[in-house]
Amino acid sequence: MWKPSACILCECNCGIEILVGDDGRSFDKIRGDKLHPASAGYTCNKALRLGLHQNGDTGRITHPLRRRPDGTFEEIDWDTAISEIAARLGEVRDTFGGETIFYYGGGGQGNHLGGAYSPATMAAFGGRYRSSALAQEKTGEFWVSARMLGNMTRADFEHCEVALFVGKNPYQSHGFPRARSVLKDIAKDPARSMIVIDPVRTETAELADFHLQVRPGTDLYLLTALAAVLVQEDLIAADWLAEHADGLDAVAAVLRQVPVGDYCAVADVEETLVRAVAARIAAADSVSVFEDLGVQMNRDSTLVSYAEKLVWLLTGNFGKQGAQYVPSSLVPIGRDRGHAGDEGPRSPVAGARIISGLVPCNVIAEEILTDHPARYRAMLVESANPAHSLADSARMREALAALELVVVIDVAMTETARLADYVLPAPTQFEKFEATFFNFDFPRNIFHLRHPVVPAPRGVLPEPEIHARLVEASGALTEADYAPLRAAANAGRAEFAQAFLSVLADPAKRRLASVLLYRTLGPTLPHDASAAAVLWMAAHECARKNPAGVEKAGYGSGLEAGERLFEAIVNGSHGVHITDDEYDASWRRLRGRRITLAVPELLAAVAALGERPVPRQDPEWPFVLSAGERRAFTANTIMRDPSWRRRDPDGRLRMSVTDATRLGVTTGDRVRLTTRRGSAEVSVDATDTMRSGHISLPNGLGLTVKERTGVAPNELTAAEDRDEWAGTPWHKHVPARLEPLGP
Repeated sequence: MWKPSACILCECNCGIEILVGDDGRSFDKIRGDKLHPASAGYTCNKALRLGLHQNGDTGRITHPLRRRPDGTFEEIDWDTAISEIAARLGEVRDTFGGETIFYYGGGGQGNHLGGAYSPATMAAFGGRYRSSALAQEKTGEFWVSARMLGNMTRADFEHCEVALFVGKNPYQSHGFPRARSVLKDIAKDPARSMIVIDPVRTETAELADFHLQVRPGTDLYLLTALAAVLVQEDLIAADWLAEHADGLDAVAAVLRQVPVGDYCAVADVEETLVRAVAARIAAADSVSVFEDLGVQMNRDSTLVSYAEKLVWLLTGNFGKQGAQYVPSSLVPIGRDRGHAGDEGPRSPVAGARIISGLVPCNVIAEEILTDHPARYRAMLVESANPAHSLADSARMREALAALELVVVIDVAMTETARLADYVLPAPTQFEKFEATFFNFDFPRNIFHLRHPVVPAPRGVLPEPEIHARLVEASGALTEADYAPLRAAANAGRAEFAQAFLSVLADPAKRRLASVLLYRTLGPTLPHDASAAAVLWMAAHECARKNPAGVEKAGYGSGLEAGERLFEAIVNGSHGVHITDDEYDASWRRLRGRRITLAVPELLAAVAALGERPVPRQDPEWPFVLSAGERRAFTANTIMRDPSWRRRDPDGRLRMSVTDATRLGVTTGDRVRLTTRRGSAEVSVDATDTMRSGHISLPNGLGLTVKERTGVAPNELTAAEDRDEWAGTPWHKHVPARLEPLGP
């Protein structure tokens, strides 16, 4: 029987259909879901092998585990696990303060619904600080967007005249619906153009009209030069900016002083090519831009985000078809207040800027390995693997060992789970109700509550149930709190809404809202969809913030719109449209409906760029390693079974043919790769797609199921190599050297 679900390997979460085997558990075949409102049957090759996530050799766990004194694990029952964990978390809270309990995760790809219940657990034990993978990637851009626009933006590549990708290879990493089909459509249309800024000649660059093959780590020079050409050659949308933006004079004054030729030389890109790209952008009716990990995990990442946004704002590419937009949301992702200067929250030990509520990942070990009284003492890790995915894995392992308590909620015995005191097993993304909150489509935005495809094995509990039990074990909620809400829910949704709003008047109960909903509204939902209860508030908030879009999507107006939207979400197993916006909706979502071009501290840093020493390669470290490249058969670490990689199963080190010849190696030969943090032996893939001096390892390898396969990139990265503004890592710019080892 074919059952609808979604891919969990990138943020697009394309709809898929799964043919379940006669045993009721295995995946016999996977295909794109033509009824999915965003992907409409599209899928890439990676999704078609998701059966290896569900049924492969992954290190699956199906019973709660407790670490013994000798380091081995023993199975325990759920009551014992919950009571012991609650007691130990309570002890940490009572001894050191609840703010020393740290939370990491909140859901792997396509696994966000359970994470929505974690704030209740943190509130029950007084937890304050948290982080996730977003703080490795997007927080710099979040902060810049908040300062310039008061909101996050995305881009309409389906309709744009010009597509610009900065450190982004959507042919492999996707990032917008039907990415490969859209890229091919742009490439074959003579009236449209594609521009790629990337040191690698990627599959996307192969399709592009303009490839700016920048020197690794110099993107800021290139983008500043590009923005400067727009100003110096009077290619900006002056009238549009006068109507919609503030700070043009200050920005223009800085960009007029930029020595374009010198900056192009630093980036090693021909000045004539940069000027041609500026002219093409300025002449286009619409330009869509996407920056991604190639620059967001690189030097100057926050400043790069600022310069990138200046390029499309100076040319008026916002709030119209084919340009940048602000999507509606069911659960906001990437929103930040954008505090000026040094204002805003900071982490307790390192004093790192907290953006969108997230502590920078690169300071987590620093926040633990100290004698500071406010250091983190306990860590709750959910659907995440920081011992593998964060910089300097050796130091992260040391930090985890130094904690009073580590609790992991996950599907498999990950590298982090092996270091935990308790491991709590959860269902896979296909054994429970699940969703992603990466809902960024426009003008018609979608949300997909995925129904279980196969039953979960005995012995596991879904994350909402785990969090509810922990909250109850803390004493924060009892049956006395549930009883009146249960009675109201049984009387009807209107009665429940009135009762629930009265409960939310209590700030302490408000922080426990997700579990209150799960225990009271949840059992009344169809399809046994108790986990979806938290979406009830989200649906009403979406209808309140986006009344026109919700009404146009077919849910009516007023108080009933939120209820109709929620019912559609719960019953729509293929996904549903939640809003249908007009293009001017983006303007209503801006802070004050105005654009801020001049962000003082960022603009000052751009102005001072010419005073910085010109980047030069250290002779001791003649290569720049990109630690974690997306390739045809690599994905995130959700894919733990190495047999899913049909090509390059060990993850070869890509390098230029020129460098390979100079070192006397060829494809298949072994080299020793060394960085300031460690070394590894790896096979070479010599290719003409790489610049000389630039090397790359794929992401998703170095995992241990029965044995380790490939190189774990973060055994080679350093936590102190991070962005000065947002603390994001320099995974794409790791100084390295190579030593040939022969065939």
